[in-house]
Amino acid sequence: MNDRKLAETISRRGLVAGAVGAAAIAVGPAFASEETSPADDPYSESKMQNPISKYPKPPFNKQTQPWPGLARNMEPKPDHGEKSYVGSGRLAGRKALITGGDSGMGRAAAIAYAREGADVAINYFPSEEPDAREVVAFIKEVGRKAVAIPGDLRDEGFAESW
Repeated sequence: MNDRKLAETISRRGLVAGAVGAAAIAVGPAFASEETSPADDPYSESKMQNPISKYPKPPFNKQTQPWPGLARNMEPKPDHGEKSYVGSGRLAGRKALITGGDSGMGRAAAIAYAREGADVAINYFPSEEPDAREVVAFIKEVGRKAVAIPGDLRDEGFAESW
């Protein structure tokens, strides 16, 4: 088979995949050491948790709060990624403004952006100050700048106050 015919039968993707697989097989033993044990492996079965049983399940206690509610008063406390989300620096050097950044999806977004390396400003209702303080503290804890902007965006005078 001539070179041109061979090149037509082997795709670049197949060639690269084969080379990477062969390299991994060849290099793997070089990095293995007798000092490591299965207990050191974060992916070992003893360290991994089943996500189905890891979190609280319904039925939850009935709970009501006046609007807008505070996440800190919920039981069980919602997971917004404070401990479960691990960033990888994808937003390093960026800045984000997140409305509703004190609770719910806004809080999760603010935490994720900070974990990804962005400085974060959050807007929230003044009555949700305790939750906002928690988010600001978390953003600073992961080494990012945090700005808290209390106010109601629906109020026409809000923008004029800045």
